[in-house]
Order: sequence, then structure tokens, then C-alpha cells
Amino acid sequence: MNQTPKYKRVLLKLSGEALSGKTQGNILDDKMLIEVASVIKKALDKNVQIAIIVGAGNIWRGRQSNETDRVRADHMGMLATMINCIALEDALRRAGVVAHVMSAVETGAFADRFDRRRAVEALEKGEVVIFGAGLGIPFVSTDTAAAVRAAEIGADMILFAKNIDGVYSADPKIDPNAVHYDNVTYDFILEKNLKVMDQTAASFCRENKLDMLLFALEKPENILDALCGDIPGTVVTA
Repeated sequence: MNQTPKYKRVLLKLSGEALSGKTQGNILDDKMLIEVASVIKKALDKNVQIAIIVGAGNIWRGRQSNETDRVRADHMGMLATMINCIALEDALRRAGVVAHVMSAVETGAFADRFDRRRAVEALEKGEVVIFGAGLGIPFVSTDTAAAVRAAEIGADMILFAKNIDGVYSADPKIDPNAVHYDNVTYDFILEKNLKVMDQTAASFCRENKLDMLLFALEKPENILDALCGDIPGTVVTA
């Protein structure tokens, strides 16, 4: 296997579910957090600069509630991302990695407020920056937040870790004849209305010419393989 990184600076998008492990009902799995932190440390040792955004699907999705006001529900989702960010920061620090949580909203003692200049300075020093609370506004997914933060920090690639190994013509869990694509464009995803990512995120990436690699996070080591371009997945380009 090739273990030479292809990218200098990446934005890694992790789902909240990825941090819950494989035990049903778990919110956070310490073993998974430790494994993810270990892999990220290996990537840093290869001089890759890593920023991370974590979703909150293991705790709360704003759009999952039919009763709660959508704006308030999204605020709850932002807070849920902060729980995941702080847990990941703690795991990274236990692994010997200097990590910082930067929040899009004011969180006082829990995290620093997002500052692009300070985030880039930390990355250049080999430190990990974890972006929390999305973009700090409702009606915006963490997919879109990942795209915007990637543009702000000048990431070479967005690594989109999912529960499926790339883009398909249909849901492969439902349609056994679904076709896997190795390379697609954002135009293709938007035209076919594929649900692999939020459409606002796809439009933003297209307009700002941000490349993305979608891959399956079956095990944390897949992150390192993705950095080295040595994993089945789908590359999405403008």
C-alpha cells in the first residue's frame, strides 16, 4: 500500500455516528475516539495539516424534530457538535496531539471562537483544529460548514468520511444494481439529485473549485489510506 500522503492540508468531515462506534445506542465510544486520534497522529507525523468538522447525528439532528421550532432545533444541533468536538479534542490530546476546538458561536470556557488567521497558524504549526457549531446559523448543515471552512483555510482536499464507499447511482443497500462512480462532478450530483451530500455544499464546492474525496469510514485507518489516495471511493471535482 502507498503510504505517501497526496495532500498537504485537508479538511476531514466526520459524521457524529462514526464516533459512536458499532454498539447500538452509544453516543460516544471511547475506543473509536482513541483509534481516530491515533490515525490522525500518524497523518500529522507525515506532515499533513488536518482540520476537522464533526457532525452531530449521534446526538441530535436539527431537522429530525417535527415539534421543536426549526431554528431552536438547529441551535440544539450546534451544541451537539460541540460535545463531539470536545470529546475528539480530549482523545487527540491523550494521543499527544495539540488540538484546538474553534466554535462558530460564543461558548465561553469550552472553546475558542473561530478565527481564520489563528486556525491557519495552528495548522502550520502541526496542530489540529476542530471546527464546532457549524457556521453558527440555522438551516445550514455541517456538510456546508465543512465546505466553507475548507475554502477559508485553503484545504487541498475535503475528505468526506461516510458510511458508504462513495457515490452511487442509487442507494446500494436498496438497489443491488446501483453503479459506483470513481469520479464525478458536482454538476452531476446536482443534476441527478444524488443524496450523497447536502446540495448547498455541492453548489459551494463547485463554485469555489474545491475537490472532495468520499470514502467509507469502516475503520479509522481508512482516514490515512484516503490521505494517501489508496482507498476505494469517489473523487468529486468542479
